[in-house]
Amino acid sequence: MIKVTNLTKSFNAKSLFENLSFALGAGDRVGLVGRNGSGKSTLFKIILDEEHYDSGEITMPKGYRIGALKQHIHFTKPTVLEECMQVLGPEQQYESYRIEKLLFGLGFEQDDLGKDPRSFSGGYQIRINLVKLLATEPNLLLLDEPTNYLDIVSMRWLRGFLQKFDGEVIIITHDREFMDSVTTHTMGIHRGSCKLIKGDTAKYYKQLEEDEILYEKTRQNQEKKIAELEDFIARNRARASTAALAQSKAKELEKIDRLDRLGDIAELDFEFSYADTPAKIILEANELSFGYTPENILFRKVSFALKKGKKLAIIGKNGKGKSTLLNIIAKELTPLSGEISYHPQTLIAHFGQTNIERLSPNNTILEEIQSAHMKMEYKQTRAIAGAMMFSDTLAEKKVSVLSGGEKSRVMLGKIIATPANLLLLDEPTNHLDMESIESLSKAIEGFEGAVVMVTHSEMLLRRHADELIVFREGSAEHFEGNYEEFLAKIGWDDEPTQSAPSPKKETPSVNKKELKKLRADLVNERSKLLSPLKKEIDHCENRIMECEELIETSNEELLRIASSNDVGELTRLSKAVSDANKEIEELFERLEIAQTEFDSISEEYERKIGELG
Repeated sequence: MIKVTNLTKSFNAKSLFENLSFALGAGDRVGLVGRNGSGKSTLFKIILDEEHYDSGEITMPKGYRIGALKQHIHFTKPTVLEECMQVLGPEQQYESYRIEKLLFGLGFEQDDLGKDPRSFSGGYQIRINLVKLLATEPNLLLLDEPTNYLDIVSMRWLRGFLQKFDGEVIIITHDREFMDSVTTHTMGIHRGSCKLIKGDTAKYYKQLEEDEILYEKTRQNQEKKIAELEDFIARNRARASTAALAQSKAKELEKIDRLDRLGDIAELDFEFSYADTPAKIILEANELSFGYTPENILFRKVSFALKKGKKLAIIGKNGKGKSTLLNIIAKELTPLSGEISYHPQTLIAHFGQTNIERLSPNNTILEEIQSAHMKMEYKQTRAIAGAMMFSDTLAEKKVSVLSGGEKSRVMLGKIIATPANLLLLDEPTNHLDMESIESLSKAIEGFEGAVVMVTHSEMLLRRHADELIVFREGSAEHFEGNYEEFLAKIGWDDEPTQSAPSPKKETPSVNKKELKKLRADLVNERSKLLSPLKKEIDHCENRIMECEELIETSNEELLRIASSNDVGELTRLSKAVSDANKEIEELFERLEIAQTEFDSISEEYERKIGELG
């Protein structure tokens, strides 16, 4: 539905990408990947006609509408309804019902329409932006890091929404699991060119690796052939008998389009510095409570013990106190009541949301990393800077000139430089690309000490969390189990039933008799739910056929007596036709509702039965 051909873009004579080409088909949902700075957001701006390009062509059908959900939220109107109404054209300003229908469909109540849009949580603010976007009825959605400001519940809602969106989608997100759960294709910008495949990111990166291996083998074979030609020419040019042949080989050599050696790409690759400890229990929290005012208590009587080697995740909606609890554990805040006791040899390394702002702007990257552990040798400081992708002269840059993502890497470098047996990580994936997040995940996995992390990344939760502190229903509680067990036993409050299922996991091992019973139970449940719907569908279909037959018979009778003066019979037959047509319209509406619900339940139970194996 949209086609990009040979698109080229450069900044200050430096090429961002060259001859980039791809085409989207109807219903394609594409995950756009690539390292930070590869040109993903620039491509979005070009498609939206917000950025010029050097050469190439973008084609799409006439009337094809593109809508973008931007990263930043900015509201200008005092109420939700007014904020959403402003996207409608002048001729549509009285069609508030269109906006109301979208808002109600996305979980808003009638009372919410008159509220200030800024008074809602981040997840609902994203939904307001979605309403503004969908009211323009776009054919293609461009989503640039849509999960950045969402809590975990809102992310799960957005995933379900995108899976059902009737149109095309291109999404940029650093959350690989989220991307894979909503997309049908993966497209990457790599080394200035573009590749689009059907499948998830794992398939894309595997194909990319195979392509580069093949390229390198081809390049080496070419080098070998060039060396052979050069040797032949050198040996035979001066001899009269072979000079002509040497000249022919020289022309062959000139025609070779030489393949350049692939340059190394900087990789974020590191491990945390573990400080050995004899402690079995790193810390114990006893009935912690905190609030900034007596009326605003964030949590009460939270208790837990953290063992060495265990990973604890603090999860929940935004603004509920997750980072506050982490800062209390880091000794940066004092609880209103309760206490935390640490083993005497507990050493903490803390990556916090606000810690990045504490970097000294006048320090170089090397000086800032060195400040975390003054006894560390210069060679080791250099190695950590290199692991954070600040090699050679880049490590001499001042902190003041760094981007947000670069500052995050400096902060990670300081954490790596700090010997610790307790890691405290507050949204550590912010500003990192997919490859860097994978490196971070491996480093967390390999850390021998204890970890406490605040994260909305379900990938990190599924991989690492042994136990949880869950902020829900106005309180926080310790859950002794992993994230999958939490979803199965408790789940999120008020989560829409249509939210997408979590990635398929292996079915717990059960014997054939239990499997047979589970299948039978699911089949019985499905039958109970589908039976009344099937009756409704059959009734509507049969009654529609009866009405259509009645209309046909009545029309024939009307034709027969049209020339007569029997006004009473003409009136009766005309009314019968009108009533039958009206009834058919109502029956079709009932049929559509029942059929939609029937299909939805059938699909859900097919999935459940399929997961049993």
